[in-house]
Amino acid sequence: MESRAQYFKPAAREALHNPDLQQALANVQAGFVGKRKFVVDRFPDFEGLRERGRRIKDHTLANLDVYLEQFEAQVHAAGGHVHWAGTQDEAQKIVTDICRQADARIVTKGKTMAGEEVELNEALEAAGVETVETDLGEYIIQLAHEPPSHIIAPAIHKTRQQISDLFNEHHHRGTLKDKLREVPELVDEARGILRQKFLSADVGITGANCLVAETGSLFLVTNEGNGDLTHSLPRVHVAIAGIEKLVPTLEDAATQLRLLARSATGQDMTAYTTMVTGPRRAPDTDGPEEFHIVLLDNGRTRMLEGRFREMLRCIRCGACMNHCPVYSAIGGHAYGWVYPGPMGSVLTPLIVGLDRTRDLPNACTLNGRCQSVCPVKIPLPDLLRDLREEQYQHNLTPRTTRWGLAVWAWFARRPRLYNALARAGIGAMGRIGRRKGRFRHLPLAGGWTAGRDFPAPQRTTFQAAWRQQRGANR
Repeated sequence: MESRAQYFKPAAREALHNPDLQQALANVQAGFVGKRKFVVDRFPDFEGLRERGRRIKDHTLANLDVYLEQFEAQVHAAGGHVHWAGTQDEAQKIVTDICRQADARIVTKGKTMAGEEVELNEALEAAGVETVETDLGEYIIQLAHEPPSHIIAPAIHKTRQQISDLFNEHHHRGTLKDKLREVPELVDEARGILRQKFLSADVGITGANCLVAETGSLFLVTNEGNGDLTHSLPRVHVAIAGIEKLVPTLEDAATQLRLLARSATGQDMTAYTTMVTGPRRAPDTDGPEEFHIVLLDNGRTRMLEGRFREMLRCIRCGACMNHCPVYSAIGGHAYGWVYPGPMGSVLTPLIVGLDRTRDLPNACTLNGRCQSVCPVKIPLPDLLRDLREEQYQHNLTPRTTRWGLAVWAWFARRPRLYNALARAGIGAMGRIGRRKGRFRHLPLAGGWTAGRDFPAPQRTTFQAAWRQQRGANR
């Protein structure tokens, strides 16, 4: 998926005026946010669990080389194969070569953000391999030729009417008269189509929600069971995952899974949580004959060495975007790449390049909700501020912004002048705006007043009000 993050502003404006998208985005607040709150509130010590998850990830990242070597040795011991992909091109070549060696005609694919990151579908189709997404949301957007708009619910931007129309076009060639159908009917129809693909597939490709160094295992977490069918029915199973998905032990994996389900979908545990260790063994009744795991770097080692290491704690739950007022207003496509929302505003510039994603670090109000709900306590607002600082240092901020900051800094270094001007400005604005209590239009603040009124300030500065209150309390 080619990055279009440089078009964030026009894409965001378009999203704000898209009635179908606005209708669909209401499901984020109605579903994910409320369900997460319910399961978190009834958990005895969720903050303790978050802290344990943070410590596990920090320890793993500090010793990542050791645990990667242990993981590789355990995968080999279980009869599997480990492939190291430093870049997108290397990952594409590894997976397409495996498919060619297997004479694959059809590949079924579970939801994998790492696969989206390296444009795996496009590479397989270019190699002449039919690739079918088996997660229902991914299947819907594959029919629509669209990228996912959410890392947990890829088609959350679609209304039921749009999905009905898609299925009518692709499954019935537009012959159905009753185009708007109920959800169970749509799900059953997709199952009927996908069932034949599951049975015909030569290779199954999945992601991995968690990798375990102790056993060489991976965990697949789904609510549809498509992950199990994708990895167990074909002759060959290929998993692709970022190197940061590793944890040391099965006990650590259990901690992460407890955090993941509650933070992502508001469940105590997802419907299907499967541990996969190598290919089929002699006593097994099902499973692949070959197992391959592709470990993806793609900029992660670079992050590991710098101040953005904490971003590698991310377990891809989507809680940050579910609680983000910006994402809730514009959806995921406006962010222009695989990872939307607050985590994407940090991760995309680090992988794609800050020069090509200038708007993303600024697509945030710094309200802090993302950090408060992150299951592994990633300080997303701090990382976004760091990216803004890096933009400024590399002259990537607009010239008007740089001039404005320079003028403000000049006054801020002269407190008496700054305070005098602040008193004069606030006093004037307070007098002008006291009749209505707000400003509909304000010079240099058009970005604010285009969507909301600007409250008229009280006719004194905060410092003066604080001194007055302190004097009254003595």
